[in-house]
Amino acid sequence: MAENRIGARRVEDLEVFKLAHELALGVYQTTRRFPKDEAFGLVAQLRRAAVSVPANLAEGAGRLNRGEYRQFVGVAKGSTAEVGYHLLLAKDLGYFAAAQYEPLREGYVRVGQMLTRLAQALS
Repeated sequence: MAENRIGARRVEDLEVFKLAHELALGVYQTTRRFPKDEAFGLVAQLRRAAVSVPANLAEGAGRLNRGEYRQFVGVAKGSTAEVGYHLLLAKDLGYFAAAQYEPLREGYVRVGQMLTRLAQALS
């Protein structure tokens, strides 16, 4: 595990990081069933955006000051919005059912809210 710390806590111990990581795993699992012709299109974009959320939290936590950390939290928040759109597109294209879509969408909405609070705390 990384040695990134926020105060006395590792970034991996933050609830927002844990949830973002869990959701990224869910995106990988879900996209395995997408059509093969989407491997370099929607699958790659969705996975990249999903991984960007916890990766930017980790990178921001490893920075030297709160301002830089906050900037990376903002990038992570933007990635949650990107994932949200890609999930909607995949659902509307019929790549997965609403029962698979809703928990992921709701999870990313929650992560976005948590990131907003984290950014405020870093201000």
